[in-house]
Amino acid sequence: MERLIIIGAGLAGLSAAIAAAKRGTKCILVSAQASERAQSVLAEGGINAALDTKGEHDSIREHYCDTLKGGCFLADPNAVKGLTSAAPKIVDMLKNLGVPFNRDGALIDLRSFGGQRKKRTAYAKNSTGKMLMTALIDETRKYESRGLVERLPHHTFVELSLFRKKGAGCFVRDSYTDEILFLSGAVILASGGLNGMFGAHTTGTTQNTGEVTATVFKQGLTLGNLEFIQYHPTTFSIQGKRCLISEAARGEGGRLFVLRNGTPWYFLEDKYPEYGNLMPRDIVSREMTALCGRDDCGAQVYLDMTAIPRGVWDNKLPELKEECIHYLHRDPAKEPVPVEPGIHYFMGGVLADSSHRTNVKNVYAAGECCCQYHGANRLGGNSMLGAIYGGITAVKSAIADYEQADASPQDRPVYGYSAETSAGHYMERLTGCLTKGLGVVRTEQRLLQSIEEIEALQNVKDMPVILRDKMLLGLAMLKSALYRKESRGSHYREDYPHTNSSYRKTSTAYFNAANIVIGFEAVPQRKEEQDEEDAQSFEI
Repeated sequence: MERLIIIGAGLAGLSAAIAAAKRGTKCILVSAQASERAQSVLAEGGINAALDTKGEHDSIREHYCDTLKGGCFLADPNAVKGLTSAAPKIVDMLKNLGVPFNRDGALIDLRSFGGQRKKRTAYAKNSTGKMLMTALIDETRKYESRGLVERLPHHTFVELSLFRKKGAGCFVRDSYTDEILFLSGAVILASGGLNGMFGAHTTGTTQNTGEVTATVFKQGLTLGNLEFIQYHPTTFSIQGKRCLISEAARGEGGRLFVLRNGTPWYFLEDKYPEYGNLMPRDIVSREMTALCGRDDCGAQVYLDMTAIPRGVWDNKLPELKEECIHYLHRDPAKEPVPVEPGIHYFMGGVLADSSHRTNVKNVYAAGECCCQYHGANRLGGNSMLGAIYGGITAVKSAIADYEQADASPQDRPVYGYSAETSAGHYMERLTGCLTKGLGVVRTEQRLLQSIEEIEALQNVKDMPVILRDKMLLGLAMLKSALYRKESRGSHYREDYPHTNSSYRKTSTAYFNAANIVIGFEAVPQRKEEQDEEDAQSFEI
């Protein structure tokens, strides 16, 4: 094939670039910022793989089952089987690239993460994302020097070129000169989550604006499971965003409590004795929200980490301790810290099949921008794994599918383009509507109010094109939540508090150039004959 165009240079993008280069395919890596500033650098807790270095008889099958159960059985089981089967090979690859995983003697150490019955999360203190990114950045540079990877930093995605019968391509903009470039080749979207849609309410970087997803949605790509937004239970507010206290803190012995009638109540240990403080994030966040509204409980939940041994702080959680001292002026080894749920991850995004193909030929999606492995709720430790595996898998599909382009592109984008920055006032109003409608607990009334407010905003004249696209995406998120009349995973409807088996389906959102169409499609059936292939044939 002529080349691959990869939009995004985090874990998914870098993994895709390396996989393409290893197969002799040239690629262009497009990113608004350097990889060192990608969202992936901020990931803390670890990466899952059934290595069984702790002697707990863990297995790929158990990792597979925990992932499906954690996602309330909405994830494609074939995709999850491929992901969990490849996990040990991926961690081994990362180790060979120099990732300094914590060790237990000669073996990679593993920690406990929520929703999983075995220790299977490999980690590098609590800077795992930074360590993984450093290793992949260095590996990518080798292929840059050989001309197989070309970097286009400080370039932003404008739109896909969809008018040709064959091939693919997209337009990008140089942020320094405003020059529009056309890039020909299959396109892999690895642009990250929708953090920028939610501003200060999210733990992620707001440089992940959601603009790529908004634009391709307008252009006809189908999105899936947009209503599923993960609230991480242990965050605290800092200037302009929320700061994460990694789930690793609870994996190492941290305990959540609330004051009930003036006395600390470790409510998760009382209510969920099997998992305790390592219940899935959606359940913990809802419990916290409910307790803070009770008359016999205080309005604040605390994370008690005072029983964590000093050696664990020094060897496994040093950055976490420093962050608490710096931002909260509290030493978590000596006193509990106040926490509350914050938006942390988007399970929904561009709908892709188990090979990371989208509904548009020669366009693929991987990483957090992609709806694939996590269903209704993501297990901690599966995000970095999904990004790396997804990037590699998307490249394999792109190389297998590609047909040479048969026409020259037009000179300019066809959907209109504006280099103006988004109007801050209207972006704040959009964020307000989304956070009101898509909170930890949702109701039809709040969803409808938010939809009406955004539809009114759409009537404003002279609004930047990209902001209109983001409003369209926001409406798709709200309508997906409105149409799912049940509670499942991270989507909790106070007016429909029970899980309804008839909604064990993937929600879909499609823009037909006039209206947003919300639908549901069946979760794929498990293909048993692929099990052996998944376990044996995966190549990095």
